[in-house]
Amino acid sequence: MNKSIKRDHGEQIGLLSAVSIGIGGMVGGAIFAVLGISAALAGGAMPIAFCAGGLVALSTSYSYAKLSVAFPDRGGTVSFINRAFGHGLFSGGMNNMLLLSYAVVLALYAAAFGGYGATFFASAQQLVAKHVLLSGAVVVLTLLNIKGAEAVLRTENSINAAKLGILLLFVAAAFAGGLDYANMADSTWVGPVQIVAGAMIIFVNYEGFELISNAAPDIRDPHKTIPAAHYISVGIVILLYILIAMAGLGVLGAGGLAGASEYALAAAARKVLGSPGFTLMAVAALLATASAINATFYSSSRITYTMAEADEAPHFLETLFLGQPVVGLLLLSLSTLLVANLVNLNAISTMASSGFLLIFAAVNAANFRLARETGSSRLISGLALFLCLGALAAICMQVWSSPETRSHLWILAAMVALSFGLELGYKAIARPKEKAPAMSGR
Repeated sequence: MNKSIKRDHGEQIGLLSAVSIGIGGMVGGAIFAVLGISAALAGGAMPIAFCAGGLVALSTSYSYAKLSVAFPDRGGTVSFINRAFGHGLFSGGMNNMLLLSYAVVLALYAAAFGGYGATFFASAQQLVAKHVLLSGAVVVLTLLNIKGAEAVLRTENSINAAKLGILLLFVAAAFAGGLDYANMADSTWVGPVQIVAGAMIIFVNYEGFELISNAAPDIRDPHKTIPAAHYISVGIVILLYILIAMAGLGVLGAGGLAGASEYALAAAARKVLGSPGFTLMAVAALLATASAINATFYSSSRITYTMAEADEAPHFLETLFLGQPVVGLLLLSLSTLLVANLVNLNAISTMASSGFLLIFAAVNAANFRLARETGSSRLISGLALFLCLGALAAICMQVWSSPETRSHLWILAAMVALSFGLELGYKAIARPKEKAPAMSGR
């Protein structure tokens, strides 16, 4: 096969750029979308919830770092699972689950883009404006990726700097103005199980550090740089999220953040910095979510190509147009539009967090299994596996406990069933056809 995906071949990536990739992946659209959900779930204990989610991410980053150093590959998660478990039903199903989880994350970013963008319209027009804006963003960025998204991706460092600058400005202004720490008193906390469950439902905020692994072949001095980039980026984001949670609670309280729903950060910024603060945060959210959609389209569409090359998905997914894997991209785009327009934000967050906890559990299991080859501690990767599965169980218990959210659990079950059902269908239908010529020749 002579065709190959068009790639940039620039200079090797140093520690600073690798850390930027990790921070940019985590501080994308999710924090702008789910701060209100987090406040509703965890109450005044929201900083603790973000810390708990961060510890799960930090433990999992150990497995990603070890696997990336031992087996540098742009396939990242897909390659790690395939190497540990072979090209069978489990690997194919989990890789399908990764794609579905990316589609859900894309829907989360799109919903945040539409929600913040709609704040510039009159109240009566906001619902329609939200759906028009989020759909338009998905369509435009899909077309951009077909043409080639490298030009936009090269601006990621600038966009990362802008959104981090605005978030830090908000945090600094909130602390300087004085926080109402009564909004974080233990009397405002929910129970321990609810705090953990709330932390895991918004765990999607930490999805993104695994993008460092996709860049592993291009990273300079990988044995030192890759682990350092994982741990530094996750550590910085944990601290940033705790500060944002404290600032938001200290300014508006859990009820105020939950009431602002999809634009909670902008509402908190308005309380601190006035109307310009609201506008500035809304613009930051639009930039962050648009760049997150673009970057996720860019990386996830290449996963479909990798899976087709590994014979885990239909080979029409290898079709290229202008050097881009357009079929996988279009399927992701369509899935994103359906989820973003038909599923509410709380359910999207639950689906995304649950999906990535499953994927991260599989990667930790892969590192546990390959510990001799990666030079890893089975104790650490085993603990990370346990934390991911425990976090997923906490989500399931929390979602099941409320009749209002119980249907979200069935959506998650459908995601898992669809992931493995697609792989079973491919194995049952496509592969026998590929073997038919050899059988008839006997």
